[in-house]
Amino acid sequence: MPQTLSEKILSANKGSAVKAGDITIANVDLVFCHDAAGPLCFREMADMGLEKVARPDRAFVFLDHCAPSPRLELSNDHQFLRQSADKHGMRLFDIGYGICHQVILEELAVPGGITVGTDSHTCTAGALCSFGTGMGASDIAAALGTGKSWLRVPESIQVKLSGKFPREVYAKDAVLELERRLGVDGATYKALEFTGDAVDHLTVSERATFSNMAVEMGAKVGLFPSDEQTRIWMEQHGRGEQWKPIPLDEGATYEQTIEIDLSRLQPLVACPHQPDNVHPAAEMKGTRIHQVFVGTCTNARLDDIAIVARILKGKKVNKGTRLIVVPPSRKVLRDAMTQGYLVDIVEASGTIGTPGCAACYGAHMGALADGENALATQNRNFKGRMGNPKGNIYLSSPAVAAASALAGAIADPRELD
Repeated sequence: MPQTLSEKILSANKGSAVKAGDITIANVDLVFCHDAAGPLCFREMADMGLEKVARPDRAFVFLDHCAPSPRLELSNDHQFLRQSADKHGMRLFDIGYGICHQVILEELAVPGGITVGTDSHTCTAGALCSFGTGMGASDIAAALGTGKSWLRVPESIQVKLSGKFPREVYAKDAVLELERRLGVDGATYKALEFTGDAVDHLTVSERATFSNMAVEMGAKVGLFPSDEQTRIWMEQHGRGEQWKPIPLDEGATYEQTIEIDLSRLQPLVACPHQPDNVHPAAEMKGTRIHQVFVGTCTNARLDDIAIVARILKGKKVNKGTRLIVVPPSRKVLRDAMTQGYLVDIVEASGTIGTPGCAACYGAHMGALADGENALATQNRNFKGRMGNPKGNIYLSSPAVAAASALAGAIADPRELD
């Protein structure tokens, strides 16, 4: 019987067939916490009487949301998490290693696995066909202590992608178009499953932008098949032996189908204060921007930074605008240095930050002043998201961000020389 990707992964995990709506107890392949919620996880474990981590070889701690620590309270949390990781024999990814979701793509997630973590954007792992989903501290504490978690098998929405991106249009524009159509709650506890001829041509880096923002539509998970693109990514990251194919089944049951022709898209911008408040960049042209932030688990991978460097090369950021670029992992930082992208960005007056969540989270570097407008490549623009409820956040692709940094206002990258 044809199955959706969610049904395939959860059926294989259980050892018998499950379907949408079923409740299953899953064996967790990868569980993690980070500095924003990790301390509570370990305290919840203690309250539950769980004295040990069930599978320390598959459990991880990340210091990424406030890295390096900007305050003594957070420094104490970091110290507690280092001690907890050491106590339980877990691997710690200390400050500067990178954002949990990016590192998981690079080093940890596998096709067909189940990945859970204390962050809503754990769905990013779906780019590798891993059932990745975020959970609260109590659920993660239970997963740490038992190696298991309960899941309801989600109904699936098929997102059928066709065509190829036109000039200066990218994955972020496509996912903003999907956000515009579905809204912030149009896929609540559903699986977004990406299909169509265009999928074959999307790299894992591009797929990660789609999977990452699945939760911005309420989705439980955002899944791509495990195919040749998946194999290429895993081989590039030294994990080719962990790849396995997980194809789409013809005839799988979807709750609805949304079709997006990539060739018909244009650069888009999500305006304050919702990620589904989406408009063409051309219509927002001239909106004053005080800070441009290229970073996060959504759009700061090597190909994203390459786009920014190409647009900025030989030019200068508008003197009334700040440009902050933060690679999502140490590997991306190193590769961007080696290929000269960061030189182009710095010479254009950009600032480079330590790999981590940085300005996106609102508790670290890059907070806005009252009344300032930011344009960011991140996934959320809720009021106060970047540390100040009196600031305004616009979301875009790296290309729109770079063009806007040069103009000091929202700009359409197709109009650049």
